[in-house]
Amino acid sequence: MVPHLITALNGPTNELEQRILDMTPAIERWFRLEWMEHTPPFYSSVDVRNAGFKLAPVDTNLYPGGWNNLTPEMLPLAVQAAMAAIEKICPEARNLLVIPENHTRNTFYLSNVLQLKRIFHQAGLNVRFGSLSPDITEPTTLTLPTGEQITLEPLIRTDRRLGLKNFDPCTILLNNDLSAGTPGMLEDLNEQYLLPPLHAGWSVRRKSRHFQAYEEVSKRFGKLLGVDPWLINPMFAKCGEVNLAEGAGMDCLTSNVDALLTKIRRKYKEYGINEKPFVIVKADNGSCGMGIMTVRDVKDLDELNRKTQNKMSTGQPLSEVIIQEGVQTHERINDAVAEPVVYMMDRYVVGGFYRVHADRGIDENLNAPGSSFVPLAFADSGRLPQPGVAPGASGPNRFYMYGVIGRLAMLAASYELEATDPDAEVYD
Repeated sequence: MVPHLITALNGPTNELEQRILDMTPAIERWFRLEWMEHTPPFYSSVDVRNAGFKLAPVDTNLYPGGWNNLTPEMLPLAVQAAMAAIEKICPEARNLLVIPENHTRNTFYLSNVLQLKRIFHQAGLNVRFGSLSPDITEPTTLTLPTGEQITLEPLIRTDRRLGLKNFDPCTILLNNDLSAGTPGMLEDLNEQYLLPPLHAGWSVRRKSRHFQAYEEVSKRFGKLLGVDPWLINPMFAKCGEVNLAEGAGMDCLTSNVDALLTKIRRKYKEYGINEKPFVIVKADNGSCGMGIMTVRDVKDLDELNRKTQNKMSTGQPLSEVIIQEGVQTHERINDAVAEPVVYMMDRYVVGGFYRVHADRGIDENLNAPGSSFVPLAFADSGRLPQPGVAPGASGPNRFYMYGVIGRLAMLAASYELEATDPDAEVYD
């Protein structure tokens, strides 16, 4: 279960790991106090990159779609977290309506939805699936390669409630990131709990806003630990007026890429890091790893040909981009480049896996066709570190550290959702 970590022998990651282990009581208390003030997202997943000299989140998903990658051993943790989450929101809940993505024929994705059903079923809820897809006009049963079946039903909307035929849920769980916008059917549901809220969808959410909140979190956490927040925080910039297909906004892109590369070089020099810095240019909203470009030199932008521009504008026109400090991943599984993905429900780490890609380099996006998944050994040890074991030598300790970084990103998502909440309470 434990991958070969070539980072085990070098760099500040081990010092960071040791610091985190030494300060576990203070860290857990810090999180506990934060959750007294802020509401965690209902569920989330965080992509983490470990460069050996730096450990940072590079993406936070509030509609995680890889629950089927968690091992059966991790299920009890997820069920427990689901119970805690539902208890806080709607203790008397009996029925849960899950609204999945519309790509109903993707069996890998449907396995993920079935895993969610297992989790919430064991947490004491009747679970059914309602689809936003116009193609689903009657109950439709799909069979997965495993032989398991899933039934998707058309949604029924009344004045104030959303449900299915003979099924009236107290809580509605979205596993659909609303990239295409917010359907009217989901608006003005005043009598039911919609999780996550509509403003967590990509029609409202922006990665730059998330990483701005994460920067604030990392500064406070860095102060607690007595470390440079840069060791856990990817620097970023954004460009709001860009049309790559027409070449508009390239000045903004060029100047921001140049400035960020300069900042990274300065940090590398400070820490004696002999690596070539790079940045990642990607859409400021949306998921699925689409339209991501690695830039190692400003001159690379001149070669941003039409093919790349069109690829980056997949789906909807690209007008806002985030330029993010590139974080290498020095983790390997069977000689293939890997990055950990941490899964959380409510405020708890419930599991995770490695995303592995044999055809990608250490400075490239791994969330691409051809990637595979290896479960992380979070099952019995993700939240229980082993004190006294040398840094880098213990899987549980490394995974505990990933869980801490994942929870910092989840806390940032909590800040971010508070800032964009249209119904936020305002105090004078």
